[in-house]
Amino acid sequence: MAKTTAKPAPEKAKPKKVAAKSKSASVNIEKASEEALAKLKALAIEPQLQADIEWCIGSYRADKNPIGLFDVVGHALTIFKGELKKKTKGITPKLIGDLEKALLAK
Repeated sequence: MAKTTAKPAPEKAKPKKVAAKSKSASVNIEKASEEALAKLKALAIEPQLQADIEWCIGSYRADKNPIGLFDVVGHALTIFKGELKKKTKGITPKLIGDLEKALLAK
């Protein structure tokens, strides 16, 4: 009798891993809030908003709930839009666009 070669078992299809949307949205809003905070500090405006952003970043890192970050970034966005109209140096349409993009990722 002739030997038969064993056929390898067909490989099972591995499920593709898809990154969770909420995690990437949270990372984007965290990055956006840090950018907003840095810009507010550089311009030395809105000290209360700076404190709120710092508190929300700390809170987010503790419990991973980004709701507060969305609120304070939204407020910072309105401040930056007003500063853009005043032609404040350092406020760019790209910064505003990045903040809007992070808010839309909700």
